[in-house]
Amino acid sequence: MSKRSIEKNLIKALLNDGKLEKALFDYELAEHVDEYLLSKKQDNDKYFFAVTEHTNDVAMLLIDENDVVHINEMARQRLQTLWRDAYSENMKKLIPDMAAELDAGFLYSAGVKEVENSKPSGLFPFLKQRYL
Repeated sequence: MSKRSIEKNLIKALLNDGKLEKALFDYELAEHVDEYLLSKKQDNDKYFFAVTEHTNDVAMLLIDENDVVHINEMARQRLQTLWRDAYSENMKKLIPDMAAELDAGFLYSAGVKEVENSKPSGLFPFLKQRYL
């Protein structure tokens, strides 16, 4: 699958509230939950999310500030709540990088730090990326 196709699928799923696939979550992301929790704690991230795409399907997870794991639509909804008005703008900036990493055969993951005296919108510059 090409980077362009992956990007199209990510836009559909993450920006246009398209369907996210539980089977893909189970196949590609579920096995990494413990690693992601450990990484989040070690890096002192406020929350953490990961995205994958395979043959037109997209899956997502989000680990919130209380280490609760949210899957697919619930993960997307939680990230929308955390980023409020910045969600669409942040995703538009992130999706090309996500597509490039996924096209290269990696999962896309990112820890997000809380920065004091920042705007409460969860803005993009506070995002720290890690690739597995």
